[in-house]
Amino acid sequence: MNIKVFDMISISCNAWMVGRRRHAEHGEWSVLMYLITGATGLIGRALVDTLVSAGAEITAVTRHPDGAALPPGVKVVMPEALESVMPEVTAVFVHPRATKDGVDALLASAGRHDVARVVVMSAINADDDPSWQPSRFNGDRNTEVERAVAECGLPWVSVRPCSFAMNTLTMWSGQVARGDTIYAPFGAFAEAVLHERDVAEVIARALADDSLLGRRIPLTGPAALRFDEMVQTIGDTIGRPLRWQEIPAEVAAKAMTQRGLGEQFVNALMDRYAREIDQPVFVSDEVAQILGRPARSFADWVAEHVQAWPQRIALAGTASA
Repeated sequence: MNIKVFDMISISCNAWMVGRRRHAEHGEWSVLMYLITGATGLIGRALVDTLVSAGAEITAVTRHPDGAALPPGVKVVMPEALESVMPEVTAVFVHPRATKDGVDALLASAGRHDVARVVVMSAINADDDPSWQPSRFNGDRNTEVERAVAECGLPWVSVRPCSFAMNTLTMWSGQVARGDTIYAPFGAFAEAVLHERDVAEVIARALADDSLLGRRIPLTGPAALRFDEMVQTIGDTIGRPLRWQEIPAEVAAKAMTQRGLGEQFVNALMDRYAREIDQPVFVSDEVAQILGRPARSFADWVAEHVQAWPQRIALAGTASA
């Protein structure tokens, strides 16, 4: 088996390091090549941007290369082409949703070509009972994909984020468009939601930092906020007098299923809120420890995404504000 020898040097980019490789035969430096699965999704795209800004070379895997719209210089391939590009790859990022049906083949290819490490994104609740993992009912297999990576025989890191701040857009943007009141249950439920760029930058660091090998790293935002506090933060930032109106969980669940969400997913989500609403909220300092700076706050995230929040839609027959 060929042994790849790596000496790591630092390239400054948001307080993390991207490595460079020195060939044992020639003593020459070359930029590392990262294979990124799920490259057009929320975390994958942020990761690509982070690595590109540091001068790394990227091979992005997507089933829709023509519409990928990735930065210039990024090589885009279909999953079927993995074997042909793997000889040049130094490290692989495994996105659990993008790879759930092909993770064994991906890891086997990485093993055949002596890839130096594999970083997988799992979830902070990956050790919970499957019935307590709502995303499983949307098809996610965080636990199984993480296990496959940890058992593949290659050096590995698992990054386990909690809920993303971006989820608040999915939950509440429709109501923000219709008015200033958010009708929802469990306003006292709190969690320390994460900025997607913090997740991406930790993954980027894990792709190059030997000190993180073999770890399952739980990531959260810097502070826990209740749902009704998040709504207040959104309103303050976008300049709207948003307020929270508590409604019964069963009313909200019915509305969610009517909008097309799966009944099992909705029930598991409501069960999670009810189960955890009175429990202490876990807050991790791993983002700060790994990146050398505080994690971005929810207010930071809202400020960066002001344009994503809709303006109030004027009803027919009324003047817009």
